[in-house]
Amino acid sequence: MVVGDEPNAARAASSILSFGGNAADAAAAMYFALSVTYPVAAGLGGGGICLVHDGRNGREVEFDFLARDASGGGAYATPGNVRGFVALQTQFGALPWPRVVAPAEEFAGAGFPISVALAKRLNAAQDVVRLDAGLAAEFMDESGRIKPAGSIVSNRELAATLAAIRTQGADALYKGPIAARIAAYSTSEGGTIGLGDLASYPVTVDAPRALAFGNQFVIAPRQSTGAGAFAGALLDGVLAARGLERGHSAEAAVVEATKRALAGFGVADLPKDLGSTGFAVTDTNGEAVACAVTMNGPFGSGHTVAGAGFTLAGAPSASKAGLASAFLTPVISMSSDRSRLFLAGAGTGGPVGTASIIDALARLGKGDALARAAIPDGDITLYDTVNAIVCQNEYCSALTDAKSQGMAAAPVSPGQ
Repeated sequence: MVVGDEPNAARAASSILSFGGNAADAAAAMYFALSVTYPVAAGLGGGGICLVHDGRNGREVEFDFLARDASGGGAYATPGNVRGFVALQTQFGALPWPRVVAPAEEFAGAGFPISVALAKRLNAAQDVVRLDAGLAAEFMDESGRIKPAGSIVSNRELAATLAAIRTQGADALYKGPIAARIAAYSTSEGGTIGLGDLASYPVTVDAPRALAFGNQFVIAPRQSTGAGAFAGALLDGVLAARGLERGHSAEAAVVEATKRALAGFGVADLPKDLGSTGFAVTDTNGEAVACAVTMNGPFGSGHTVAGAGFTLAGAPSASKAGLASAFLTPVISMSSDRSRLFLAGAGTGGPVGTASIIDALARLGKGDALARAAIPDGDITLYDTVNAIVCQNEYCSALTDAKSQGMAAAPVSPGQ
């Protein structure tokens, strides 16, 4: 199954599963498709975190590839997404690399229909779109209005960049002509991303945090990352409040843990849209992947790299939106003996996104039925989302965020 915030990308990931790909292949395809169909939150210029559970050998791995401040500072971040998803697919994927990038390249070159999910984010970020020539050319009509859902749009420069990534892998973005374009554009706009920042960008591959959480074995981002620290504080707070024990409220424990974590981390007055999204994929071989990515604000810096077709993420230290990575919360839970998957999902977009995925874990940990992805109502959570694949009573279902216009999809055999 696949689940995420944007339907075109979810269908692309599902098609990869249909044609013999595994969860890692589909997760990489999902991300690259999102970079075209949902660039407000998942552009090539951003960064993120993925967790992988390999059910065949009981191995769990975390990939950290957050967009980082350039060595010289400035408003633009050094991107991590491309190198991160190449690393994930290289280590765990089954298909040839070009196959997972091809759907995104086709979307960018031949065009795709703007989904309701993207249209909502475009309208909210129309001031950002209007101020960038590349974004305006793709997403605005001749009268200067955001194109409505269903409009077919394309991005030939992005298609060319994806073609290079398809044929050359991560080096296409981090070395050579595209890297030179990134460095030159950053410099021309007062940024400091250098060729050295790109060439030396590291993906951290390590064991995730693992803990017993009720009747579950849970893996979450390591606490050495900003995301891991916030999510870890919530997980520990629920356990300290005995929120998983009979007679204690899991929901109340999550709410209290969230308040304490926000106070402890000094988080206040966040922008409504941190430019983030999350998704999850599972396959029939027992592999599960949960990912969360961000641009540190809608479309990141809002500046399209000339000739490359994508915007650069905002530098983490440049604005309050740089806190976006603190709320990237992919999680995977399974039975205590790690033989059965319970949940693979992600909360993103702000503290409520993180709290919602932790709440889902807490309810599962108490044995409660989980019928939907739960984000509380209210404008403050407008762009916090939670998406999860949940397995209960020998049946798995993919749950999209109740407020989003995302999609859950299961693959079909070719020809069906």
